[in-house]
Amino acid sequence: MTSIDNPGASAGAIQYHYDVSDEFYKLWLDEAMVYSCGLWDHTDNLEEAQRAKIDFHIEQAEARGKQRVLDVGCGWGTTLQRLVDADVKQAIGLTLAKRQAAHIEAQRWPGVEARVESWTDHTPTSRYDAIISVGAFEHFARLDTSPEQKIAGYRSFFQRCHERLPPGGCVSLQTMSYESSSRSDFSEFFASQIFPESDLPRLSEIAEASEGLFEIVNLRNDRKMYARTSLAWRARLKRRRAEAIALVGKDVVDRYDKYLQMWAIGFHVGSMGLLRLKLRNYGRK
Repeated sequence: MTSIDNPGASAGAIQYHYDVSDEFYKLWLDEAMVYSCGLWDHTDNLEEAQRAKIDFHIEQAEARGKQRVLDVGCGWGTTLQRLVDADVKQAIGLTLAKRQAAHIEAQRWPGVEARVESWTDHTPTSRYDAIISVGAFEHFARLDTSPEQKIAGYRSFFQRCHERLPPGGCVSLQTMSYESSSRSDFSEFFASQIFPESDLPRLSEIAEASEGLFEIVNLRNDRKMYARTSLAWRARLKRRRAEAIALVGKDVVDRYDKYLQMWAIGFHVGSMGLLRLKLRNYGRK
């Protein structure tokens, strides 16, 4: 079910993609299992690019040394672990993928908590000092929602962040976006076989949805870095293709190989962008 409040992907749609198999993802992601675009400014190594990306978001959110930080769409928990390493006392992650939450809980990282919960259902016991969201915003709208519902859903997210942060508190957001393409260009292959019930935002939609709640302090479009990340993942998957087929079958491996190749092309030619934004909650600290 969808609503104006949360016109995004259901738990089932998220689990369809992210709960395929932890062992499968381990074959071709970096060692820390970070499943989003790396930051390749000063490295040619995937592990280093992913670590640099996480540190970038921690700094953008001004999260270092804070009491409570929320990670919306926490994946397999590497950012949560890194937050604790950055002297954050309590790092809470939200995911709709049960396997991801189970993986995080099994690590028993001090100060880390993972919840199988959507951002719309999450009710914190107290305010957060900072919020990070990497690679989740793409799931906050569906292709079959109207433009008005899409903006309303995004604004609901920013309204919650606004209420759960102190004045001056920051959100560090990373999301894919439409660039030269539009909704009508959204691949049926992606919509049905890779990321069902999902849609991409435009930068203008993020700006409209956050207007009056947050000021956009910093913005990067690193689409070519996502092309590079996708190619690195695909090369790793190809090297371990036989192991991957043994785990999930040839059809799944072929589907992911096609997806990563199309992803790399889309980001390279500019049909999609990769936005990294720092947003500051209006009001004095």
